[in-house]
Amino acid sequence: MDFWDMGKLALIVATPTLLGAVVIYAPKWCAVIAARWEAVRPHPPQPIGPPIEQLAADLRRLLKLHNELTASAHLAMRAHRLWAVEAAIGTRAIEAARALDLPHPELGPHETMTRRQLHDLLMSLAGAGLVLPAKVGPFTSDGRI
Repeated sequence: MDFWDMGKLALIVATPTLLGAVVIYAPKWCAVIAARWEAVRPHPPQPIGPPIEQLAADLRRLLKLHNELTASAHLAMRAHRLWAVEAAIGTRAIEAARALDLPHPELGPHETMTRRQLHDLLMSLAGAGLVLPAKVGPFTSDGRI
């Protein structure tokens, strides 16, 4: 028996084992290839928050509520509600500033903006084209944006 015949015999003996290995390991190889392909492929940018239209509508609603509260509520109830509304306005204003790529204060998890910071942020949002009510209560010196 020469070398060529030994090679044929080895190939005949090894073929079922090799085919079995391909059947077992091919799905794993395909999954690895697909994962690497997905990691390399560019993805379209994803929004980081709600749409700017929703942010603007929320800000207008909250500013209107703030104005109504300053005009009508009893002093004890007004202070707590105003604080809550101002915190909500600040949160939405920061989200809108992020969406419009404007500078804004970075706050910690339990921090709130001062009225001056809130006023400046609302003014920069209005300057960037976000439609806000013309009158925003105590956030501006004359009540207008």
